[in-house]
Amino acid sequence: MSASARSHAPHPSAASATGAAPGPGPGADSASAAGPPGGAGRGRGVLEGAFALLEALRREGAEAGVTELALACGVPKATVHRLLDQLSALGAVERRGARYRLGAELYRIGQAWQPHPGLRAAARLPLHRLRAATGASVVLTVLHEDLALTVSSVPGAVEPVLPVRNGSGFRLDTAAGRALRGPARPGPVLDREDLLPGVCCAALPVRAPDGAVVAALAALVPTGQALEHLAQGVAQAGAAITRGLARGPRRPAALPPALPPGLLR
Repeated sequence: MSASARSHAPHPSAASATGAAPGPGPGADSASAAGPPGGAGRGRGVLEGAFALLEALRREGAEAGVTELALACGVPKATVHRLLDQLSALGAVERRGARYRLGAELYRIGQAWQPHPGLRAAARLPLHRLRAATGASVVLTVLHEDLALTVSSVPGAVEPVLPVRNGSGFRLDTAAGRALRGPARPGPVLDREDLLPGVCCAALPVRAPDGAVVAALAALVPTGQALEHLAQGVAQAGAAITRGLARGPRRPAALPPALPPGLLR
């Protein structure tokens, strides 16, 4: 099963990124030339430019400079510099010298996203147990647009060949994608080096207590490992996630009582 590089729509033009609108045509009155009240059109353009920069930084995976980002987004360097300054002030971007990377504030906000209530919390322990029992790289994916999007992962045996990371996407013709869409027949979806030499995979849908498919669980191993045995482990982990969803989200553990004053002196 191979991760795919998602194709992105063309980035906004310099005009849209800066909020500039095309000039009014012949006969346009002053109200239409002024644009939407309150600068709504301009605000939307600024947001598009900011998100284009964040997406470009995500694709870079590390750090990038103003010139690189301007070329990637098709936005003037002056606009890129201004947007980066604003994003840095909000913690969405971090600056290191003359280069920029995604900031911790984005990570904090992103952790609050729940593809299904309680899914990631219910999957945490079953994923680690599956990894410990099989040595496999384990991913939990959800359907997002045209991808099987990884929302939880534990690196394992195929890490040198196929690193697994939260936020990475798999095509829908992979084992995880086919499991998400509903297998053609009952049982696991098996991938025997169909899409990536040296890597095999077993995947199964993860169901909510009402039977609806909410995710797919996939385990990836090097060629030569028995997939039928691996699929049994995936099925057990998937059932554990379903039971966790039935119990509902767990409340955070209570904090211990405060230590007496002076105890740490």
